[in-house]
Amino acid sequence: MDTIFALASARGKSGVAVVRISGPDAFRAVSELTDLPKSPRTATLRTLRSADVVLDEALVLIFPGPQSFTGEDVAELHVHGSTATVNAVLKALSDLTGLRQAEAGEFTRRALENERLDLAQVEGLSDLIEAETEAQRLQALRVLSGALGQRAERWRSKLIRAAALLEATIDFADEEVPVDVSPEVNALLDVVIAELEKEIAGVAVSERIREGFEVAIVGPPNVGKSSLLNALAGREAAITSDIAGTTRDVIEVHMDLQGLPVTFLDTAGLRVTDDHVEALGIERARERAKSADLRIILLSVVGEDPSVDPQPDDIVLVTKADLNATGDVSSVSGKGLDSLIYKVSGIFASRAAGSGVAIRERHRIAMVSASAALAHAKTQLSQSPELAEIIAEDLRAAVRALDALVGRVDVEHILDEIFSSFCIGK
Repeated sequence: MDTIFALASARGKSGVAVVRISGPDAFRAVSELTDLPKSPRTATLRTLRSADVVLDEALVLIFPGPQSFTGEDVAELHVHGSTATVNAVLKALSDLTGLRQAEAGEFTRRALENERLDLAQVEGLSDLIEAETEAQRLQALRVLSGALGQRAERWRSKLIRAAALLEATIDFADEEVPVDVSPEVNALLDVVIAELEKEIAGVAVSERIREGFEVAIVGPPNVGKSSLLNALAGREAAITSDIAGTTRDVIEVHMDLQGLPVTFLDTAGLRVTDDHVEALGIERARERAKSADLRIILLSVVGEDPSVDPQPDDIVLVTKADLNATGDVSSVSGKGLDSLIYKVSGIFASRAAGSGVAIRERHRIAMVSASAALAHAKTQLSQSPELAEIIAEDLRAAVRALDALVGRVDVEHILDEIFSSFCIGK
């Protein structure tokens, strides 16, 4: 295994920059630049030198494997964060025999290979790095902590117990087995299936927290969609005009609402038109409105037919309350804006309460596969308990699906895609 190194903190000027080294020659590399600290995990001030040239005064830490992030010997050099200093230290390390620059995500990949993290935790770490809102941070931390892996291990243990009971009846098929194992096997399967179904149901919401909820603002031309978007964003994100059909494409504004990531979409005014370009914008508006998590449907007057059929939770508002006494919201006076944001936040907060620890489509597919295998096993058990070998194979299929969930099997084809999203120093 090569010894790798990289800048682990962000590039650019900073007070402190962290250079990470991992591999069998990590400590030797540090000893060639300075005196190796005697106490692991204790920051020690050292002078870094290369060929008798002082590089920097740095804090040096060592983490002996396997109790380190990667599971290997790891060293960190906390140097002053100027570009020149960082480049000098990286150049000195590259000149040492046996060291090379790390590839994107290689430190984390080694942590996976050395079983310091499971695949779900790696995905959680990736999400934590990308987190922009509080809800995303908390969700990523929950996955990074190993919550999904722990849950999968609990399910796996129950299924292995159920399979062992069934296989005992196979091993002693020619002898009198004193106990009917069907009730205990059924009970174990019921618990796992119920927990799987609950987790599967929460994946969609977890994905929305990770990727962001979408709110489409829809209505006829000149009803105030772009003005409302600008008022919510606090800036001129969309062009406003008295000319009908000004908005011809979907305009997006990303916001943080009470810790939840929300994207508001300003769409083309919905009407019949002979203008080919505007018609394309209207068709796109209808498609985005249909796929959005929530729609704010704007009306000019009370009683006007909405331009799209409201779905549960959709918000219908009369605009231009500064000119219309019966209006609900005004982008000019600000009337109703706070209550609108509060209502949107409340709807999504309620949905977010149903999220689980599985947060990706890959997780859902693995759990659905396991659940289907268990459902088939239960059917076989109720109809033909003597088919223990077939039922046991269903349980093994479910266990394999759970192993894929945390990266024990069948994940090589997705590793490159996952690690390509990591920075070099992670």
